[in-house]
Amino acid sequence: MMVGLTRRGSGDVRYRGDHYRDLKDPARTVGCVLDARVHPGRTARDHLRATAALSGVPAGRVAQVLAEVGLETAADQRAGKFSLGMRQHLALAALLGDPQVLILDEPSNGLDPDGIRWLRHHLSDFATRGGTVFVSSHLISELSMFASDLVVIGGGRLLAADSVGAITGRHDVAVVVETPQHLELAVLLVAQGFVVEGAADRLIVRGTTRSVVSQIAFDHGIHVLELTVTARSLEDSLLDMTRSSAEFAAT
Repeated sequence: MMVGLTRRGSGDVRYRGDHYRDLKDPARTVGCVLDARVHPGRTARDHLRATAALSGVPAGRVAQVLAEVGLETAADQRAGKFSLGMRQHLALAALLGDPQVLILDEPSNGLDPDGIRWLRHHLSDFATRGGTVFVSSHLISELSMFASDLVVIGGGRLLAADSVGAITGRHDVAVVVETPQHLELAVLLVAQGFVVEGAADRLIVRGTTRSVVSQIAFDHGIHVLELTVTARSLEDSLLDMTRSSAEFAAT
């Protein structure tokens, strides 16, 4: 919808005031990679030359981009022999117009750890230089390492649109207490209005801080072996948010 490939039901998308179809130089404004498929008979170099010609980008940019994505040594190999990760590198190399906005669908699919780190740094650097990056991905751990804002959709509905910090902060941190007097401490904490869960000789206390729990235990002579704080991960927050709209859920 953002690049006019399918009709939107409502809403509007503009790039500096213009719809995508009205952009005079779209390749230099929006870089979009929705699929890593490349014609198998073309070499990496020829694929980028064709892309450059269609986008009005100087051919000299091709060699530079091949080096940037680590495909210099494979430049004259046919894409049909590429691994999924290499095809993904080549698809990202097609963004040779140096656009202002990147729209990427599952860009880390098929990349090895080195490639994922390269992608993460590349996207972060792009954003730091003033660019805008839209990434669609199910790899939550990857998103948490470079995303600043999230749009969460489940079952066709908008569930959240907020910063990563705001979404993870919706759930209170938990204080984990290890004590041989867990029953006595649990009674005291519940009396104070805190939510308490028990697990062996540990208590998980929500809606409070480590200092508050420590003070209550000290005031009542309860021996505490360990006090730790655990925050919910982005993955936990998003899975909770989307659980009710999941089409297929494991039990």
